[in-house]
Amino acid sequence: MLKMPNYTLDQQQLVRRSLEDVFAFFSSPENLQHLTPRFLDFRILTPVPIEMREGALIDYRISVRGVPLRWQTRIESYEPMRSFVDVQLRGPYRLWRHTHTFEATPEGTDVRDHVEYALPFGPLGQLAHALIVKRDLEQIFAYRRDVIAQLLERP
Repeated sequence: MLKMPNYTLDQQQLVRRSLEDVFAFFSSPENLQHLTPRFLDFRILTPVPIEMREGALIDYRISVRGVPLRWQTRIESYEPMRSFVDVQLRGPYRLWRHTHTFEATPEGTDVRDHVEYALPFGPLGQLAHALIVKRDLEQIFAYRRDVIAQLLERP
């Protein structure tokens, strides 16, 4: 059987705010709406407020190129002021595991994202990755980086 590849996406950003402020922002799922480009028509379906903790389930609705999809993630691990990991249970990917890490620095907070993901549909998924998905994810995370700088670094 042909093994389909897993892909990774890594991003690092210095946010000139305290670790406490930055972690509080990221550990509030309601802020995901601010970090997601409008073209995804992102909506949280789980009633808010959502308690961030290991095992928490969060349901979303997104639209990928006009196709509405449900997405459910589970918080796999949660270490306050250090990291958390969300894993897709239902959604467009065969695998989605997003590790968020935070580290205080003299300049602020180092924020890192590491996403391991894989697509369904075998060779068609590989082609979709090469033509569309990789570029879309890079665009989504560039948007996220810009919004983080705007929202968290303003006085």
